[in-house]
Amino acid sequence: MHINEWLQAIPPVAIIIVVGVVIGVESLGVPLPGEIVLVSAALLSAQHVVEPLWVGVAASAGAIIGDTIGYSIGRKGGRPLFERLGRRFPRHFGPDHLAAAERSFQRWGVWAVFFGRFIALLRIFAGPLAGALRMRYPKFLLANATGGIVWAGGTTAVIYFLGMVAERWLQRFSWVGLIVAVLCGMGTALIVKRRAARQAKVGGAVTVESETVADRTR
Repeated sequence: MHINEWLQAIPPVAIIIVVGVVIGVESLGVPLPGEIVLVSAALLSAQHVVEPLWVGVAASAGAIIGDTIGYSIGRKGGRPLFERLGRRFPRHFGPDHLAAAERSFQRWGVWAVFFGRFIALLRIFAGPLAGALRMRYPKFLLANATGGIVWAGGTTAVIYFLGMVAERWLQRFSWVGLIVAVLCGMGTALIVKRRAARQAKVGGAVTVESETVADRTR
C-alpha cells in the first residue's frame, strides 16, 4: 500500500502523531522515510483531511526532539557507536557515509546541522554526529531548531499550496477536457469533409476526362 493511501486510512489526529513520530525517530539516526511521510501528510492537508498547521507543528517538533535525543546518544556513544552501526547497517552507516558526513561537519560546522535537515544523509547523521564530535549544545540547538522549523514548515506550506492549485485545476479539467474534445471533433470533421470534397473533385474531373476521351474515339 502507498504511504498516501495508508495515511488516508487513519484519523487526522493519528496522522499528526505518525508524522511527528516518524520524523523524530528518523532524526535519532534510524533510516525511515520521514520526508515522504511529511509530503504525503501535506498533500492530505491540501485535500482537507488534516490541518496543514498541525502537520508543520508535528514535523517541526519531531525534528527538534529527535535530533536532540540523537545528539545525546551520539555524545554518550561517541565514534565507537557509529563503527558498531556501520558493521550492522553498512548500507546506511557505512564508512563512506560516515566520512562524507564528517567532511560536511568539518567544512560547514553548525551550518551542517541547519542544512542537514534538507539532505537525506545528513538528516540521519546530524544529531548523533554533532554529539559525537562534541559540538556545543546551545549552537546545535539553535541550528537544529531553526533548520527543523524551516524544513518542516516550508515543505508543508509548499506542498499544501501546490496541492490546492492542482486540486482546482483538476476540478476544471473535466470542462477543459470537454472543450478540447469538442474542438478536436470539429477539427477532425472539418478535415475529413475537406478531404472528401477534394476526392470528389478529383473523381469528377477523372469522370469528365474519361467521357471526353470516349466521345473522341467514337
